Amino acid sequence: MEALVLFSGGIDSTTCLAIAVEKYGKENVLALSLSYGQKHSNELEAAKKLAAYYGVQRKAMDLSQIFQDSDCSLLQGSAEEIPTESYAEQLKKTDGKPVSTYVPFRNGLFLSVAASIALSFGCHEIYYGAHSDDAAGNAYPDCSIEFNEAINRAIHLGSGSQLTVVAPFIGMNKAQVVAEGLRLHVPYELTWSCYMGKDKPCGVCGTCRDRIAAFRANGIEDLQ
Repeated sequence: MEALVLFSGGIDSTTCLAIAVEKYGKENVLALSLSYGQKHSNELEAAKKLAAYYGVQRKAMDLSQIFQDSDCSLLQGSAEEIPTESYAEQLKKTDGKPVSTYVPFRNGLFLSVAASIALSFGCHEIYYGAHSDDAAGNAYPDCSIEFNEAINRAIHLGSGSQLTVVAPFIGMNKAQVVAEGLRLHVPYELTWSCYMGKDKPCGVCGTCRDRIAAFRANGIEDLQ
């Protein structure tokens, strides 16, 4: 194996997977899907279909116990309602803190888990799909350039210089991510982004709003 991709089944991670497969070939890419106690399994079901589509090996793990004391609105144990506003609107109410759908230090934990698994499989790179829209306004601080630089250095040092974290979209917005995916012919109709666990995307949660806008910025309607 050459690369491990943190793979949720959403737009960003699927585009990362496409990049890694293009670079290394499907036989050299491992997709890692991590469950964290989210309120639905739609995204993980999408990840299964997409891993099969790309023909890559997929490994799944459950980390839900780590977040069982969190009141993040995405999690099963939370009584908080998932917001139906844009991230910008949500941030007006947070007093500088992350939005309620921020899972505590999720990317830090996920990347640490990924590093251990990547080393076991002989991988040299870990891909994850953080982008600038998620980092904006401190909505998801573990998607920022500063966080990426710090975690990359920590993993590189902690792995004996064997691993590098690759965040190809860290300086890009979601519309640019979609543009790259369209170039790579990513099957976005198979992906899932919505925070709600319904049969169809709600269209009003923060991630749905960003997704719809990203496709429209590319001159097409959402392929979901």
